[in-house]
Amino acid sequence: MHDLTGADFRKSSLSGADEGECIEVAMNLPDLVAVRDNKDPSGPVLAFGPGVWSAFVEGVKRGSFEV
Repeated sequence: MHDLTGADFRKSSLSGADEGECIEVAMNLPDLVAVRDNKDPSGPVLAFGPGVWSAFVEGVKRGSFEV
C-alpha cells in the first residue's frame, strides 16, 4: 500500500467540465504516480513508477494503443 498523503490529484483540462469518464493523476508524490477515477475519489488507486508512467504517456502520444 502506498502513502497517498498529500497527493494532489488533477484532471486534464482536455477532459471537459461534464465529469464524464475521466481519470485524475497525482504526480507530486516521490517516486510514484497515482491514478484514480474522478467519479470515485475514495475508491481504488493505481500506482506507477515515474518511468513506467512516462513510457505509457509517450505510447499514447505515438498512438501505440487501440481505442
